[in-house]
Amino acid sequence: MRWDVLKVDEDESRALPGYREPAAVRTFDAPEALDTRFYEVRAKSVLNRVPPKSRMPFEWTVNPYRGCTHACTFCFARPTHTYLGLDAGRDFEKEIIVKVNAPEVLRAELRRASWKRRHVAMGTNTDPYQWVESRYRLMPGIWQALIDTATPGSILTKSPLLLRDIDLMRQVPGIRANLSIPTMEEKAWRATEPHTPSPVKRMEAVAELNRAGIPCGILIAPLMPGINDSPEQVARIIELADEAGAVDIGGIALHLRGEVKGLFFDWLRDNRPDLLPRYRRLYARGAYAPVEERERLAKLANPAGRPRRALRGVSGAAMGERAPARSGGAVGERPREEQQSLF
Repeated sequence: MRWDVLKVDEDESRALPGYREPAAVRTFDAPEALDTRFYEVRAKSVLNRVPPKSRMPFEWTVNPYRGCTHACTFCFARPTHTYLGLDAGRDFEKEIIVKVNAPEVLRAELRRASWKRRHVAMGTNTDPYQWVESRYRLMPGIWQALIDTATPGSILTKSPLLLRDIDLMRQVPGIRANLSIPTMEEKAWRATEPHTPSPVKRMEAVAELNRAGIPCGILIAPLMPGINDSPEQVARIIELADEAGAVDIGGIALHLRGEVKGLFFDWLRDNRPDLLPRYRRLYARGAYAPVEERERLAKLANPAGRPRRALRGVSGAAMGERAPARSGGAVGERPREEQQSLF
């Protein structure tokens, strides 16, 4: 088994909802994994069909991990951890589910006579190239399964670790990639995405992928009012993305569904209490900011209105974004104060 060569300690086993056998719970002796437990499970299926009503631009997804050590304060996937009897806060960051048989199960599913070689998107829930992938190495087998069955695929990630698999990715039919880069400002990055790779390294990965012939764009996501939405900050990202040859640049407004709203407001109280009144106004009616605010933020990422090619499978919908119908009336007028530094 692929994890036998790793230096790990088995602590215990634990039953998880939806899995027949108890998960082996392991820890790693590494700074990136302090106080983190990894639950090794054997999945019965890894190919997930996306419900049509979700309005996603793809039909199928694969997520080899659940939970994410990136610990992004705004992560839309946090509520999915509650389905496992875990919480959307610390557990999402420290209790990671590893589908150790994901490559083998996917290969079997893609070889079924009924499979129509539809596009498969990855990184639509939690990041498949988060730190633990450097140990379990599930993605090479997943890419190989796509290659061997002539199945198109795409990837959305915050990690340059995907460059490890660049030779495999080049063989995937219709391959597309996207790097999520919400900010290039160090303080904003470290405060909101505390355990993600440097945005500078992510931008370098965009350039390397495009040089290798893998179309790669970026998502400035999420755009958070008063935190990373100053025109100067966004313009710098766009400038660097253009230099990196990004084939697509998109901007997505922060949305706060389920438990994420409370967690993000707690973060604001601790880090930016001055922004609390503004966010209470913007998100008074639910998870989404008013249409006018979302349109303002989206235009920041495309100030000249220049056309760009949409990357199939890695659009804003891949980060949980949707476009609710325009409601009558805005929730207050957008404040016109200048954006401050994060701290």
